[in-house]
Amino acid sequence: MDAYHRQMLELVKAALDEDIGAGDITSLACLETGPLTAEIIAKSEGILSGLEATAVAFRLVDNATEIRLWKNDGDPFRPGDKIARIKGFNQPVITGERTALNFLGHLSGIATLTGKFAAQLAGTNCKILDTRKTTPGFRLLEKKAVFHGGGTNHRIGLYDMILIKDNHIAAAGSITRAVQLTKDFLYSLDCRQLFGSGPCDTGIEVEVATEDQLAEAINAGVPRLLLDNQSIESLRAMVTKARELNPEVKLEASGNVTLDNVAAIGATGVDFVSSGAITHSAPSSDFSLRVVSTE
Repeated sequence: MDAYHRQMLELVKAALDEDIGAGDITSLACLETGPLTAEIIAKSEGILSGLEATAVAFRLVDNATEIRLWKNDGDPFRPGDKIARIKGFNQPVITGERTALNFLGHLSGIATLTGKFAAQLAGTNCKILDTRKTTPGFRLLEKKAVFHGGGTNHRIGLYDMILIKDNHIAAAGSITRAVQLTKDFLYSLDCRQLFGSGPCDTGIEVEVATEDQLAEAINAGVPRLLLDNQSIESLRAMVTKARELNPEVKLEASGNVTLDNVAAIGATGVDFVSSGAITHSAPSSDFSLRVVSTE
């Protein structure tokens, strides 16, 4: 089982434990055991994500529950669309309802907002990236939702890419010093032993705030730069200078990115725009479970 499925299974189990506790007292009290067929219906529009977690939620309550999916993650949906059919015994289906819909709504909300950002960048070579501003414990699921929405995943955590930010630079003394120390570490035995990686398979990105820092980073051989909290005018100037110094350098813009300004940011010529909002501020999509048969 890969890391994504392990995290998803652990999260769904924890969510069910949180919700059910000693038992679903309402369903146990007022329902006699019998068959039930229900459908998940969309009440908003957007892009789907989280269908696997949704199905797992029902099956963990009762492994005999049958789930038929009518759509796939990444598919668009509109109000009234049928997303899935759930068939099983009445008590476990109703018990699993809220947990299943919570995952579907939250993750589809992220995919939907990501899709709106991606649409603003259509026609450019710029991609929308996620960040590490994710719900604790949900990172792999939320980053998968970004992918389903048409976004591109940035680094997963602190371990799979080097991103030298302003505090690293301040602590190291300069960009040049921080980059040199980084390259020394990547060639070290410690790096191989801890991460199983080296200079050829570890990306390096450096945050720069001024054109002087940009030039210093490019002169230090940095292949990717983070242009954080820049105005549109400043971004244009920094992109122009970066392309003059090294046409191959990749540029990422970040900071105060919104649906209203992301198109203008992308038009400056940067390769990526990263936004924490697509994960930490996405409104949940709306779905409901509707009983269609008790036979």
